Amino acid sequence: MLHTMSTTVEPGPERSADEVNEEIRALWRRSGGTLSVEQREEYQRLVLEWASAVPQPAEAA
Repeated sequence: MLHTMSTTVEPGPERSADEVNEEIRALWRRSGGTLSVEQREEYQRLVLEWASAVPQPAEAA
């Protein structure tokens, strides 16, 4: 059976790239380094969200 993954990012509240990146890191930590089919789908969704996320402005030092 062939599975296809949607590449459509569902609209939601805009999060910063840092927030999405932290969720991606948490997913990898929970998975122990090997993603299941469902986790891969979540990872793909998160990466697409991260790529289109609003960058955080650099903090002034």
